[in-house]
Amino acid sequence: MIAAQALPGPRRSPRSIDYLQLAQAPTVLSYGVGVDSTAMLIELVHQGRKPDLVLTADPGAEKPETYAYLEMMREWMARHDIEFHVVRYVTKRFKHHPPYADLAGSLLTNGCLPSIAFGRSSCSLKYKAAPQEAFIKAWGPALEAWARGDKVIRYIGYDAGRRDGQRYAHAATIHDPLFDNRYPLREWRWDRPACEDRIRAAGLPVPPKSSCVFCTAMKIDEVRALPDYWLRMIVLIEARAAPRLRTVEGLWRRATKTRPGRMTDFIREERLLPEAEIDSIIASAPTSLVRFQEMAAHHPLETRPTLETWLQRFHALQIDGDPHEQASHEPVDAHQHRRAA
Repeated sequence: MIAAQALPGPRRSPRSIDYLQLAQAPTVLSYGVGVDSTAMLIELVHQGRKPDLVLTADPGAEKPETYAYLEMMREWMARHDIEFHVVRYVTKRFKHHPPYADLAGSLLTNGCLPSIAFGRSSCSLKYKAAPQEAFIKAWGPALEAWARGDKVIRYIGYDAGRRDGQRYAHAATIHDPLFDNRYPLREWRWDRPACEDRIRAAGLPVPPKSSCVFCTAMKIDEVRALPDYWLRMIVLIEARAAPRLRTVEGLWRRATKTRPGRMTDFIREERLLPEAEIDSIIASAPTSLVRFQEMAAHHPLETRPTLETWLQRFHALQIDGDPHEQASHEPVDAHQHRRAA
């Protein structure tokens, strides 16, 4: 029997190699404008691992030098073609109160101190973590990643020091269905001095400590360096909250051997503001603010004067007049006002 032979078919051209193109998980860096996150950003860019997105959350009450550093880093990121956004928590429900734009406005409206003065950290979660997550949840690359079952890689600047080690130990136990949180500084075993060295090696100045000006963590030298605008705001915040305080004395909680419990007392002792001005704020400003709130409550939200209009008069030392005087209804850029202080 003769075996059947396969007939020759048409010749095929060699097939080119197909490479499977896998979508990469998007990367986001939470930039707090401090030493750790600045060093992390610089090194990631140096390694060719530029984040797809960098976010900074602005509570509206950072120190002036922090805002100046942020503007410098904004330019640095633009030169490296990095997408960067500043995000803020936006209050949507004001009840009958004048609208406000930031954490200081919330404290004055509600007559309270930031939660850190009571040993909690909800102000950081609300004004820093929440607006960043809200932005990412509307960001196209994140939505695409989640749709295909991936997570968003989020770079967090916890260094290899002992204090951040405690924060990392807690964070590492939290399961996050949307984010793959990574901590490059700990992988590199960089502590705070190593981060400072990396920033200097890049030809950049080391940033100042980032915190709200009325944070309990503020050091006495940092309070001494504040402009009058924020010194007056501190006195006002403590005076407005004073009737409700039971367990703490003020923004510094309770007195120690090195500082009083109230920042106002330190401002008075150091003569950072004239004593007569401090006395005037304590005696008149809280009552004036409450009268302004009562007046504003009669207006619908669309035409209601904002808290910023009262603050402008307060800083012009016009807090003793009729609350109806100079109550402009024009919107004011509160954040620009803070940065200029």
